Amino acid sequence: MKQQAVQVRAALESSGLDHGPISVHDKMVALGLPAPSVASLARIFRNAGVARKEPRKKPRSSYRRFVYPAPNACWQLDATEYVLAGGRKCVIFQLEDDHSRLAVASHVATGETSADAIAVVRKGIAAHGVPQRLLTDNGSALNTSRRGWEGQLTAYVTSLGVAAITGKPGKPTTQGKNERFHQTLFRWLDKQPLAATVTELQEQVDRFDLIYNTERPHQGLPGRLTPQAAWDATEVAEPPRPLQDIPKSIIFDPATAAPGTPLEGLRPRRVKASGAIEIKGVSYQIARELAGHTIYIATPAEGVKICDNTGDLLLEHPWPAPGVKHVSNGRPPGAGAKRPRNITEALRSTDQQPDGEYRRTVRTDGRVSVRNVVYGIGKEHVGEELHILVDKATVTFWSTRTGELVGEHPLPEPGMKHVGYVRYNRAARPEVSTMS
Repeated sequence: MKQQAVQVRAALESSGLDHGPISVHDKMVALGLPAPSVASLARIFRNAGVARKEPRKKPRSSYRRFVYPAPNACWQLDATEYVLAGGRKCVIFQLEDDHSRLAVASHVATGETSADAIAVVRKGIAAHGVPQRLLTDNGSALNTSRRGWEGQLTAYVTSLGVAAITGKPGKPTTQGKNERFHQTLFRWLDKQPLAATVTELQEQVDRFDLIYNTERPHQGLPGRLTPQAAWDATEVAEPPRPLQDIPKSIIFDPATAAPGTPLEGLRPRRVKASGAIEIKGVSYQIARELAGHTIYIATPAEGVKICDNTGDLLLEHPWPAPGVKHVSNGRPPGAGAKRPRNITEALRSTDQQPDGEYRRTVRTDGRVSVRNVVYGIGKEHVGEELHILVDKATVTFWSTRTGELVGEHPLPEPGMKHVGYVRYNRAARPEVSTMS
């Protein structure tokens, strides 16, 4: 029996699968062999010299686990680097279901880009439906919300109704399930012939996903089920409702483009809170619904071309006449997002759900602090309590006493700590001032 246990362990190790006492026990049971207990197997392996004691390793009982209650309640997405034959680097995107640990989809790409991140999410949605949440780190290709703007992947999943969430910067343990997923993949790939191309590696990763989902008992699941069995054991979570408030003619859909579509000759530009961008001293109105989004511009001899993240044309203008400082998008006035008249309308509005909601009292210097940024409100509001709404593009300040709008600022750039104040007047354009 000891000899059989050592042989099973060696077979698992040579195939690139987990070969600890628990994995060997489950494999012996699956093969119909008499299996010693997990503790006995650990002792057998130490005595045989194929394993060593690790007294400093934390016991499993010390870990605190969190798990979502159903499949599709949350997916975790992360990318890891891999080296092909010849030293060429590539990136493997792995998408995993938090509840069942199912390998939802994998995608091998030449680099970590937003287009490839969208491609793996589309692949997972086509196979398993739309999740309620998508958990990623704060990488530029995944989720840049903490940096103050909306990335392409976030815009795509948000348009489907998916909540895009991230872990704290520098805290990869929040995405620990996916990080551990990488380790299992690498251990298996180390036992395979080294792939020479992205296509060969994709075939290997797809084969691994099949083994991972259907053949390999998962030690992080109750009863050490396979991820596919855990997925099938619980009813899938209800898909979210897609957003309908932004016109399809204005918002772009990355799903309509092939993964990895190059944007050659185009320069990225972030849309201002007013829905405009500035090119060579001229303001071009795009759409207020796209405030905070990244679009791409080209400036050939005949005029300006403005494209979305897939390269599809959004707007095109000839060069304006000398002296023209503003170019309209052709939509009638008021066709974009409307400013609510008071805090009640702002909270009731479906197209301006806040990312953050705060209450602050204006200090004696006429300022308030929100998310480590100091905003100037004006000394005429000293002592007044404000209701503050923060969305993806703007920060608005409302009087809790009258419900009126006191001030509005675009979301500050990362690293900005002080913002001047705005004297807001409904009958006139806001006058922007700075504070000493």
